[in-house]
Amino acid sequence: MAAITNINDLKRQHKRRTPKMFYDYCESGSWTEQTFRENTTDFDQIRFKQRVAVDMQDRTTATKMIGQDVAMPVALAPVGLTGMQCADGEIKAAKAAEKFGVPFTLSTMSVCSIEDVAKHTTKPFWFQLYVMRDQAFLENIIQRAKDAKCSALVLTLDLQILGQRHKDLKNGLSVPLRPSAGNILDVATKWRWGIGMLRTQNKSFGNIVGHAKGVSDMGSLFTWTAEQFDLQLDWDKVAKIKKMWGGPLILKGIMEPEDARKAVEVGADAIVVSNHGGRQLDGALSSIKMLPAILDAVGNQIEVHIDSGIRSGQDALKAIALGAKGTYIGRAYIHGLGANGETGVTQALQIIHKEMDTTMALCGRRHIETMDKDNILVPRDFYGDWA
Repeated sequence: MAAITNINDLKRQHKRRTPKMFYDYCESGSWTEQTFRENTTDFDQIRFKQRVAVDMQDRTTATKMIGQDVAMPVALAPVGLTGMQCADGEIKAAKAAEKFGVPFTLSTMSVCSIEDVAKHTTKPFWFQLYVMRDQAFLENIIQRAKDAKCSALVLTLDLQILGQRHKDLKNGLSVPLRPSAGNILDVATKWRWGIGMLRTQNKSFGNIVGHAKGVSDMGSLFTWTAEQFDLQLDWDKVAKIKKMWGGPLILKGIMEPEDARKAVEVGADAIVVSNHGGRQLDGALSSIKMLPAILDAVGNQIEVHIDSGIRSGQDALKAIALGAKGTYIGRAYIHGLGANGETGVTQALQIIHKEMDTTMALCGRRHIETMDKDNILVPRDFYGDWA
């Protein structure tokens, strides 16, 4: 087997080992996929400054995100259906993150439940919340996250309505996999994935089935979900959720300075500059292009993180140099999970860390917190001259 040296190596294995509909679910964006593509290509325009004759000993990428110690400023982003990329995927990813010393964020739309993940880990993880109209469900799931000792709530603000992802519709995406002729043929070539799924009991949305009123199986789940995303979510509701939660709150989906200032007003602890990985508003600017304007708007009033488009340690380091205090990887670790389970997630984290550490050293820095704009070159027209 060829050596695994970068995230693309894991991506190729992921594609070979996972049913097409779940690989495509990960590796796709909405509509034309313009924003999905530019999230990654815009990172390529930023360059590093090489420094020499600098002491490179005793380097560290360790820092803090929302006051919590992390081995590097990288968290595992919330990803729905993670447990369909690999059996018990959320549990495996959470265990890998815990051992590595970075945060894992469990999605509301996970296959393994909050309780499943808590049972198999020893340290607190983060929980990502989608706001549903069912108030009893909302209160209950927040309480369940508290009971599981989750150390932060990540409230996603940009999915009140779903952006259309053509590949999901064409693949007939479903959980569990529907036994169509095409799906059966596809799964027959993914024997490792199939064996894992046969062995696990986690095959539905564990945070919802059995917890939401009237949702007892997959059929009733889809009916419930289609009606439940809260179209009336506004800043007043965000403030109420913060009070209900009572702990560190991270607001995900901030792409405009005005919204960043609103996040400060409601008392959030951090924001994530994010366009949902290009899966929602197609035609929006990339997260990395919006990061500086948002940092300028809020200064040091709130911790600013970023996701969408990060596929390497160099990408993460560029965001840190621009001023972000934390970064999130989604597809990068999902490729590892689909390729090789928990071991694959660890490989992804090791790759990101090595790239970050080596690049930091060659930029003449020994501590991640000293990376700044002096270490990078940004094109004069990078942010655009928009009317």
